[in-house]
Amino acid sequence: MTTVYDFSAATLDGEERPLRTYEGQVLLIVNTASACGFTPQYAQLEELQRTLGPRGFSVLGFPCNQFGGQEPGSAQEIAAFCSQKYDVTFPMFAKIDVNGDKALPLFDHLKREKPGLLGASIKWNFTKFLVDRAGKVVARYGSTTSPGAISRDIEKLLSSGTL
Repeated sequence: MTTVYDFSAATLDGEERPLRTYEGQVLLIVNTASACGFTPQYAQLEELQRTLGPRGFSVLGFPCNQFGGQEPGSAQEIAAFCSQKYDVTFPMFAKIDVNGDKALPLFDHLKREKPGLLGASIKWNFTKFLVDRAGKVVARYGSTTSPGAISRDIEKLLSSGTL
């Protein structure tokens, strides 16, 4: 069975990182943008990272410019924005596509495992996928679901391993 650990992605600094690096952790994989109405969710994502990270949790951020051109910056600009505005400490990856022919294979996998209410395609920035310690996609949340609202599900995975 394919898991998220079977994929890799480039980080903001261009280093190819196998997701197996995060094996055994609960993950929240999010497509992000710096100029979106949902951009303030970075603060709650960072709060989750700092609070739950020591227990084996990580947010993985994937900037995407496919929705309203809301992530136009370079890798350096995205890194500076995340650091200066939200003090982001969780891993940020290179800007990607989440839909279409050029979609990052990881996101094709996420969408296959947990299609949304309106189909598999991601509809907007800050769609979130929750992954258990075994690398299985267990839940999908839309842009309007705040990261704080997901904390209970993350806690369940960290404690019991199931939702």
